[in-house]
Amino acid sequence: MGLLSWYAAVAASGSLLTALQVAPGTQGDPLDRLLDAIALVESRHNPAATGDNGRAVGVYQIHPAYWADGTRILGVDWDYRQARDPHKARQIVRAYLRHYGGGRPLLDLARIHNGGPRGHEKAATLAYARKIELALNQGEREVVPRHLLHVVASAAKQSPTPRRVAAARP
Repeated sequence: MGLLSWYAAVAASGSLLTALQVAPGTQGDPLDRLLDAIALVESRHNPAATGDNGRAVGVYQIHPAYWADGTRILGVDWDYRQARDPHKARQIVRAYLRHYGGGRPLLDLARIHNGGPRGHEKAATLAYARKIELALNQGEREVVPRHLLHVVASAAKQSPTPRRVAAARP
């Protein structure tokens, strides 16, 4: 898919999240955007953050069991205290999400981060996914460079828009 086709997909879908599923890798790594959104929602990118009554730490609010699983997946021997290191924590979260969510949509990956390996199946993670979606959409305007906005706008005009049909009265 070419760059112009990708921008047309963004315009037609009305959502960058849909476009990322249509054209992964076209605008950088979508997983990087997700990791940034998770860090924003979890801690506002604060490596000193502690939550969940002291059980979750760092930028990604990682629990000890998550860290142990992630270091096993990544094949490193990092102590849990290093979960406060944003660079190491990002590597762990990336490995964890790729391992348990390979090929899944971004919001499913967010739910896995929040609820564990089967988090995408838990109703309890839906509200978290909405927060992540909002964080991802905050930066959506920045994804389309200014000089290409007219391409997106013209593609949106060419895209058919669904119309409401009034229900017939009995």
